[in-house]
Amino acid sequence: MATASLPETRAEQARPRAAAWLGLAGGLALGLVLLAAALAKALDPRAFGEELAALGLTGPLPPFVAALGALALEALIGALLVANLRRLPVLAAASALVAFFLFVTGRDAWRAAHGQVDAASACGCFGNLVDRTPAEAFHQDLLMLVPALALAWLGRPGATRRVRARAAAALAAALAVTGLAAAAPDLPLDGWATRLDRGVEVASLCAGRDAERVCLTGIAPELATGRRLVLLVDISDPGFEALARDLNARQRAGTEPPVTVLAEIPPERGQELFWTVAPAFELHDVPRALLRPLYRTLPRSFLVETGRVTATWSGLPGDLAVAREPR
Repeated sequence: MATASLPETRAEQARPRAAAWLGLAGGLALGLVLLAAALAKALDPRAFGEELAALGLTGPLPPFVAALGALALEALIGALLVANLRRLPVLAAASALVAFFLFVTGRDAWRAAHGQVDAASACGCFGNLVDRTPAEAFHQDLLMLVPALALAWLGRPGATRRVRARAAAALAAALAVTGLAAAAPDLPLDGWATRLDRGVEVASLCAGRDAERVCLTGIAPELATGRRLVLLVDISDPGFEALARDLNARQRAGTEPPVTVLAEIPPERGQELFWTVAPAFELHDVPRALLRPLYRTLPRSFLVETGRVTATWSGLPGDLAVAREPR
């Protein structure tokens, strides 16, 4: 009788161990995804703040402050999961965060499918470096987050040693990510936080998929050949008209290299802009989904030679304005 029950006893003992290992793997996978997403957004917290404001999630807080708070929470939950502190409050918070991500990306995917938002627009869940359409963002989040979250609930650990040390390490990781985000606007991180850097082929700067795919060389074909100075600007900036007059004078004088200006131009401003500024230089309207991942702050500039970026500036280069050295 005892011998017959031995395999069953072993199986019963193996089930909790298997559940614990599966739970550990799920928590680790989900935690790493959350940490990676928080770190990617921390490189450009202003862009993340803009997204929160567009979603109406900043409340009375300035977008930048709201972004820091959201990043701190996301990083803390991720770090606690990586530390295998899968307590009920941590898993509940992780579940709420995953549900929120899926709600946001699912809503954007539905709106894109019904023509309410640009189908080429990219989700900023992983910062500017990841190009995802709304539909891709939803399906990828569903596949990455939900199975890992479900596994993380299995075999939750009981009282273990070094809980305080693990919690302190998780808190330190979250503070480090938040500190990076707070300092990021003043750090030379454009090459890390944007898709624009030395050596990049201009033809590779694209957004969207299939019929909605748009590339920079399709909008500004002059960038595919020759040597060009390219300025990314905000046309609503009070100094834009003065800059445009300087560029017009430069163009008429034949100053090399010729200038191309890229901006997001609202439809209601397009005709007015061409009458008031009368640009003698190349001025192109670029969709936000393509333009926004190229900068952290405006203006930003870069030099193109035979279709390849050879230098970038934070600001305007040379005689156009006082600028930092190319990097």
